[in-house]
Amino acid sequence: MNGGHPKQANYMHGIGILALLLLGMTGCASFSLTPHPRRWTCEAGDQSMVRDTLYFGRNRPKGGAVREAEWQRFLNEIITPRFPDGLTVVKATGQWRNASGHIEREGSEVVTVLHSGDPTARGKISEIIAAYRQRFDQEAVLRERAATCARF
Repeated sequence: MNGGHPKQANYMHGIGILALLLLGMTGCASFSLTPHPRRWTCEAGDQSMVRDTLYFGRNRPKGGAVREAEWQRFLNEIITPRFPDGLTVVKATGQWRNASGHIEREGSEVVTVLHSGDPTARGKISEIIAAYRQRFDQEAVLRERAATCARF
């Protein structure tokens, strides 16, 4: 330890780790979606946007699954009219813990939409989630939201 006291070195190491943790927590606390965190800037030519990623489980609570034709009808009737400029759909397999504590494993559809983040666009996302939950008697639809930069 180059002549230093081991307890002092451990103490200083602990203080350093604590400082890093506090610094990291401050960065998380200052995150905002209006439109980006303060330190975030998009490159010239990029557009500041919001990315919503929605996870639609295909299992039905009382057994069975949302059929492909039902999913396509929902996509065509509910999602596409609200975001006609474009979206991405990816088939996935996921798992989650339901309200009764049981681990559910199911086929899923992951839909990613880029939008302005204004109240109208956010309202459309909420409408999509509510419609899926109601139509297919779902307990939840996971929504993940992030600020991003995009260039088309």
